[in-house]
Amino acid sequence: MRRTTISECPDCGSKDLRKDREKGEVICKECGLVVEEKMVDFSQEWRDFSDDGGESKRRTGAPSTYTQFDQGLGTEVGTTSDFYKLGSEGAKDKFFRLRKWQYRISTAIERNLKVALAELKRVSSFLKLPKSVEEESARIYTMAVQKGLVRGRSMESVVAGALYAACRRHEVPRTLDEMGEASGIEKKEIGRTYRFVTRELGINILPSNPADYIPRFASALNLSAETQSRSVEILEQARDIELTSGRGPTGIAAAALYVSSLIHGEKRTQREVADVAGVTEVTIRNRYKELIKKLKLTKEVEKNKKK
Repeated sequence: MRRTTISECPDCGSKDLRKDREKGEVICKECGLVVEEKMVDFSQEWRDFSDDGGESKRRTGAPSTYTQFDQGLGTEVGTTSDFYKLGSEGAKDKFFRLRKWQYRISTAIERNLKVALAELKRVSSFLKLPKSVEEESARIYTMAVQKGLVRGRSMESVVAGALYAACRRHEVPRTLDEMGEASGIEKKEIGRTYRFVTRELGINILPSNPADYIPRFASALNLSAETQSRSVEILEQARDIELTSGRGPTGIAAAALYVSSLIHGEKRTQREVADVAGVTEVTIRNRYKELIKKLKLTKEVEKNKKK
C-alpha cells in the first residue's frame, strides 16, 4: 500500500498546511479545514519497558558489533543490580550458580574471542586507531577463528595481523614496526601472519600508498603545508616513472619529505626524518639520491641549500 501525501487544501486550494503531530492531523492555515486526520506516525517510538520506570528513552539496545564476542546480541543471567534485589540466601546462591554455568557452557570460540578482542581493543587504543578500523579488524579476527586459522599461532600475532590488514584496507598508515611495538610481537611474525590470514580469507589489499604517510611525518617534523604538498607532488612524479615500485612506502615517503624540506628551506637532518619514519639513515640517503637524480631536482635543491 502506497502512502500519498496531500500537498494542498481541497477546499481553498492553499498549500500552506500545518502538521499537528500530537493529534495526527494536517490543518489548512488559510481556512482551518482538517485536511487529513488519524495520521500514522512513522517516526521512532520512544518507549521503554525496563524496570527503571521509563526514565531512559532508549528504544533498542546497542548496535551489533564484532568487537564483542557475541556481537552484542547475547544475553546474561542477570546483572549485579539484580543480585541486591534477591531476598533469600538460596536465591542468591542460585543466581551465582546460573551465571557460573553460563560461562562454563560457552564454546571454545567464544572464550577465545573474549580474550582476543580485549587484546585487540588495547592495541587499537595504543595506536589511536579509528573505530572503523577496530570494527574491521575484529571482523577479520572472528572469521579467522571460525575457520580455524588461529591454531598453531599465538593469539597476539593473529590480532596484530588482523589490525594491520584493517589498517591497510582503510588506508590508515601504520607500519609493521609500530604494530610490533604495540603488540609486543616481532615484525616478521606479524607480517607472516598477516599474509597467511589475508590469503586464506581471500582479502584483497592494494599496495600501500606512500602519500598516506606524508601527513603523519610532516606533523611530527613540524613542516609547513607547502612542504607537505610539494612532497606529495614529488611522490606522484616518482610513481609516474615507476620509481616507487619495489621500494618500502615509508622510506620513499620520508625521502620525498626530506627533499621537499630542503627545497622550501625547512631543513631537517636525515637522522630526524629517519627517526620519525622508522627507517635507517641509509634508506633515506639512497631514496634521496634516486629522487633528485631521476626527477632532476638537483639544481632546485642546491639552490635552496645556499640560502
